Amino acid sequence: MKKFVLFVCVGNSGRSQMAEAFFNAKAPVGFFAISAGTKPEKEVNPLVIEVMREKGIDISSKKPKAVEEWMFRDAFKIIIMGCGDDSCPAVFLKKVEDWHLDDPKGKPIDEIRKIRDTIEVKVDELIKSLV
Repeated sequence: MKKFVLFVCVGNSGRSQMAEAFFNAKAPVGFFAISAGTKPEKEVNPLVIEVMREKGIDISSKKPKAVEEWMFRDAFKIIIMGCGDDSCPAVFLKKVEDWHLDDPKGKPIDEIRKIRDTIEVKVDELIKSLV
């Protein structure tokens, strides 16, 4: 049975989508990732889609989704993207790690690229810790 890593942010339109995509592109055998948000947006940030394409990963078909209780219960590991506000129930769970990342919403593309690159490094480190 595969284990999954859950990436959670508020809108599920940027950071968590990038983390899920990087993880699934590089996932070690027996692992996969899903992402969700506490207050999902209507669509993935178009600039996030663009900067991920620059890395050869197409997330244009992804849709933001709400985090559900089963995700917290069944996840092997939970990573929040810096959404440690009142809308993020993950802050009360024990298997949570907070990456404290800036939200790309409303940021220029150069800043979104920096966030993307930080996420890729963190995903690579996470994968190394799993194998």
